[in-house]
Amino acid sequence: MKRTKTVILLLVIVACFATALIYLWIKNQEDPITYVSEMPSEQTIVVKTMATGNIVPKEEVLIKSNISGVIEEVYIEAGEYIKSGDLIAKIRVIPNVSSLTSAKNSIATSQTAVETAQINLQTQQANYDRQKALFDKGIISANDFESINNTYLQTKQSLEQAKINLTSARQNYDIIKTGTTSGLGNIAQTLVRATISGMVLDVPVKEGNQVIEANNFNEGTSIASLADVKKMIFEGNVDESEVGKIKEGLPLEITVGAIESKKFDAVLDYIAPKGLAENGAIQFEIKGSIKSIDSTFIRAGLSANASIILDKAENVLAIREALVQYDRETKKPFVELEVGDQKFERKDIEIGISDGIFVEVKNGVTKTDKIKVWNQVQGIPKYAQNN
Repeated sequence: MKRTKTVILLLVIVACFATALIYLWIKNQEDPITYVSEMPSEQTIVVKTMATGNIVPKEEVLIKSNISGVIEEVYIEAGEYIKSGDLIAKIRVIPNVSSLTSAKNSIATSQTAVETAQINLQTQQANYDRQKALFDKGIISANDFESINNTYLQTKQSLEQAKINLTSARQNYDIIKTGTTSGLGNIAQTLVRATISGMVLDVPVKEGNQVIEANNFNEGTSIASLADVKKMIFEGNVDESEVGKIKEGLPLEITVGAIESKKFDAVLDYIAPKGLAENGAIQFEIKGSIKSIDSTFIRAGLSANASIILDKAENVLAIREALVQYDRETKKPFVELEVGDQKFERKDIEIGISDGIFVEVKNGVTKTDKIKVWNQVQGIPKYAQNN
C-alpha cells in the first residue's frame, strides 16, 4: 500500500514536469515581439486654422439717379463689362405738381426782385450822375461823393444778384419739369451713366419702374451695381476659440467650392473688433484681399474656405508626432533610437511646430536615425523567420 502511494506521487511529479516542459516548448515556438522603426523625413509643416465665407468684390458701386422719375429704357445687362461714362439707363421725369407750382412761384418772385432792383438802379444812377457833376465842380467833398458812389455800386450788384437768382429759379423749374436744363451739363440729366469701369453685377430695375433720387432723407433707388471683378476679397467668420491665434497680415489660402483643384493666395486685412452670436457661438468677421486671380473668373457670392496660415516651416526634418514620448517627470520630449537588433536607447529631442501629424525636430536626431514606434508592436512575419 505504501509502495503504491509512492508510485502515484512519482507519476504526478513526472506529469507536472512534462507539462512544464511542453509549456516552455510551446512558448519557445511563438513569434517573438518586435518593434518597428521609422526614419525621419523632410517635410513642409503648415499650422493653420479654417474660416468659411464668400468671395465678394472689394468695392461694389451702386449707381443711383439724381432725379426721380420712371425708367424709360435700360441699356445694360448683368454680366456685361462697361466703361466709366457708358450709358446705363434713361429716365423720364414725371413732375411733382406741388414742386412745379413752387418753382413757378419762385420764378415770379425772382422776376419781381429783378424789376425792383432795376428801378432802384435807375434812381441811384440819376443821383450818381447829379452828384458826380457837383463833385467835378468842387461843390461837394470827396467823402460825400464816395458814399454816393458806394451806394450806387451796391444797387448795381443787387441787380446782378437778382438776375442770377432768376436764372437759378428758371433752371430749377426746368429740372423739376423735364429732369434737365441748359447750362448745367451733367449736373442734372435724364441719362444715367457708369461712374466706374467694371462688370455689371446686377440691374434691379426694368423699363417702367419708378425711381427716387438720392437725398438726405432717402438712399434713392439703385439702378445698377458695378464692380471690378479682378479685385475680389474673402469675407468670412472665425470662431471665438480661434480668433486669438490670428492677426492682420497673415497669409491665407482660399479654396472655392465651384472651382476645383485651384487655390488663391490672399492676405488677412481685417479682423472684427466685436463678435456676433450665431447659432449659440460667437463669430468674428474677417476679410482678406486675394492677391492675383489671373484669368480665372470668380463669380461674386461664391462660397469659399480660407486656410489661415498661423505658422509654416518648409523643408525641415520631421517625424510622425506619434513617435514622440514625454518624460513623466520633466514632460520633456524624447524618442528611442535603434542601436542594434531590437535594442533601443533614449534620446532627448527639441521639437518645433506640428500640424497634428508631423512634428518638426530641431535637434536630437538625424535623417539616418531609426526611431522606435513605441506604441505599435507586431510579431516577426513567418516569411521573415529563418528556417
